[in-house]
Amino acid sequence: MSQRPPIPYDFLPQVPALTVESDDVRDGERMSDVHVFDDWGSTGQNISPHLRWSPGPEGTKSYAVTCYDPDAPTGSGFWHWLAFDIPADVTELPRGASGSVGTKGLPQGTVESRNDYNQATYGGAAPPPGYPHRYLFAVHALSVEKLGVDPQTPPAAVGFNITANTLARGYIAPTYET
Repeated sequence: MSQRPPIPYDFLPQVPALTVESDDVRDGERMSDVHVFDDWGSTGQNISPHLRWSPGPEGTKSYAVTCYDPDAPTGSGFWHWLAFDIPADVTELPRGASGSVGTKGLPQGTVESRNDYNQATYGGAAPPPGYPHRYLFAVHALSVEKLGVDPQTPPAAVGFNITANTLARGYIAPTYET
């Protein structure tokens, strides 16, 4: 078996850490099928997990929440969720804020851009058979109120803009294997 790629945040510029927690997923533990994609051979419910985080440092003007699989056999990982322009006073998203249930739990003004499923919503885990994949649910405290990208912006470009404006970051990385 080949070596897994590093977690992508390990080689980005160092920033202060946020604490990220969830009532639904745990770091290093298997995700429930509730959070698994409902297509591509998977039969999950495609519901985003609950997330809460510590407040960002002084100067935080908004947050972004992403879900990224560094273990996807693509050469560039796989983006499952990109939500940004989350107001600075928000430090929690409920289960089902995005995904097949719609965006009922996202704060007003939040923007979701397309993921690697080409959908502007949460897209759950759907790895090919093999080894467990890590799903990095990251929260980024941003120095800008609006990221300045739209729902059709490619995921890598959204990630670039998030990284360029990140004041602090934290993540949890549950796993999933078929």
